Amino acid sequence: MAEVSRTALVTGGNRGIGHAVAELLHGRGHRVIVASRDGDQARSAAERLGEGARGARVDVTDAAAVAELHASVGEVDILVNNAGVQLDWGEEPTGIDLALVRSTLEVNLLGAWRMAQAFVPDMVARGWGRVVNISSGTASFALGLPGRCPAYSVSKSSLNALTVLLARETEGTGVLVNAINPGLVRSRMRPDAEQSPQEAAAHIVGAATLPDDGPSGAFLRRDAVIGW
Repeated sequence: MAEVSRTALVTGGNRGIGHAVAELLHGRGHRVIVASRDGDQARSAAERLGEGARGARVDVTDAAAVAELHASVGEVDILVNNAGVQLDWGEEPTGIDLALVRSTLEVNLLGAWRMAQAFVPDMVARGWGRVVNISSGTASFALGLPGRCPAYSVSKSSLNALTVLLARETEGTGVLVNAINPGLVRSRMRPDAEQSPQEAAAHIVGAATLPDDGPSGAFLRRDAVIGW
């Protein structure tokens, strides 16, 4: 049975994991909106994908920009909250500048929250949607929170909490909301990682295209549900 064509929006979709996710979704026949703070880069990335892809500018820390994006692109079926920053490697909780913590939370937590507020109500109204929040192993209490990136860790743990809350709110509506730990991925943040963006993207796209009886409110790692 052929996969139903959906409209997917990927934040931070101009490079790295985000672009690999956009590329794979597009290759599977979905319409893709590549969103980035840099509109030119977003449009260039969409052009590389070809017909059925478009670029759009959005700064997820700016409520007006998110509202403008929603007004511009309309309803989406799949939202991949990939935009994120890690600014605090090597810091300690007692010494980190709280302005850095605030900046990290603005992108990693509140950015995803703004996007969800803009796009999830449409999904609920239509009775189908998928939201994937890109989390991290550094957010896992089960694995043990690392002490060397406190702002990033707290932001991703909070993103996990948001995932549970959104899943609870949308239960029974046809909308599935999950967080995924993609593992260490080769990127600008982690150029030494062994896993390629394309390998990680395959699991993220799996979460973005779950069947109707798939999990919601779960923390995923590859094809398994893992502990928070």
